[in-house]
Amino acid sequence: MIKTALLLLAALVVPAAALAQVPQQETLEIGTSTNQIAITSDFSGADLTVFGAINDADPMLLSKGAYDIVVILEGPKAEADVRRKERVFGIWVNRETVTFEHVPRSYSISSTRPLDEVTTPQALNSAGIGVSHLRISPVGYFGDASDVATFREAMLRLNATEALYDSEPDGVSFVSNSLFRASLRLSVNIPQGTHTVRAYLFKNGRQIATETLPLKVVKTGLEARLTVAAHEYPLFYGLGAVAIALFSGWFASVIFRKS
Repeated sequence: MIKTALLLLAALVVPAAALAQVPQQETLEIGTSTNQIAITSDFSGADLTVFGAINDADPMLLSKGAYDIVVILEGPKAEADVRRKERVFGIWVNRETVTFEHVPRSYSISSTRPLDEVTTPQALNSAGIGVSHLRISPVGYFGDASDVATFREAMLRLNATEALYDSEPDGVSFVSNSLFRASLRLSVNIPQGTHTVRAYLFKNGRQIATETLPLKVVKTGLEARLTVAAHEYPLFYGLGAVAIALFSGWFASVIFRKS
């Protein structure tokens, strides 16, 4: 009887001890300096600060720099047309067009170090992390695959030129053992809509956690009212624009006539 009781007690103690030795999985928590960006007439871009913490982090791995953070601000997605122009009889004309789908209209990324030092290209491709690894594909294109790559690179280059796509390989820093801060630059051309803040946690090159938050970008003031009028009352907006143009032309003719 006593022997049976001891065996039962051992059966209960061993699994409990084994569970106690299993380390808890690290998780992420993030927050932003604001949950809304207002675009006014004098908007010239902005900086978004993302704060975060690694929960249940291993102190030894922290001291060795085994943890990496990647933070992304991704804008609303839409289709994008990329056109190839050629000179014909001295005139530049559009010769070929490729349409890509699911293209972020803006994309800013910051990380603790360059992405190729954080993890492998295969992992970046799988998660769609980084401008070069965005999951965008052509719609209804049956031409040469090398041409698709050329059009894709041209689109990414154009967005980078317009400051819509931005990368900061050292834009994330640890402010204490497990607390971090990321800075993301917002372009003056940032589109309206709901953007997504997404943070990734890597440990020894392996992605182990992710966290997301929404960020709204809205127009305010006169620009907002004009945008609403153009979309909800296009007829009246058009008539108003024509009336203003006619009045401006008449007023200018009166001024020049008097002078």
